[in-house]
Amino acid sequence: MKKLILMRHAKSSWDDPFLDDHQRPLSERGLRDCPRMGQRLKKSGVIPDLYISSDAERAKTTALIVAEQLHFPKHKIQFTRELYHASSSQILNWIRKSDDNYMTLLVFGHNPGFNDLIEDLGLQIDNLPTSGQFGFVFETDTWNNVGQRNAKKWFYDFPKNQ
Repeated sequence: MKKLILMRHAKSSWDDPFLDDHQRPLSERGLRDCPRMGQRLKKSGVIPDLYISSDAERAKTTALIVAEQLHFPKHKIQFTRELYHASSSQILNWIRKSDDNYMTLLVFGHNPGFNDLIEDLGLQIDNLPTSGQFGFVFETDTWNNVGQRNAKKWFYDFPKNQ
């Protein structure tokens, strides 16, 4: 069985409207919500063994903060430009390339790709909010086989879900 968690980056700052989108940092709210969501994963006993993140500043910072909360070595996070505003199929292709020795994968990225992937995997969501987490369980032993036919909802959580 493989487990996947999609986590949308925390709320980004729009203080500098001329800043390149890729460089946008987290807002105060994002810096507040992100560690809380990491703690919720920890409280639930969710301990991913592989972290993959978009290299956009807001996703990268989200991944680093969550890694700190879950005591995951920050130098082991895989950052890639390929997840920056990636489509559903691009995200799924990246997941399918993961080493099968990893059982639980945590991917940090963006909408609309995450929303589309959740729906492409057969589940419904209006919008994965910033810092939102959507977990899947797949009845397979290989990442290459994950898809709609074996996807089941594991959990859905977001900052205002209390």
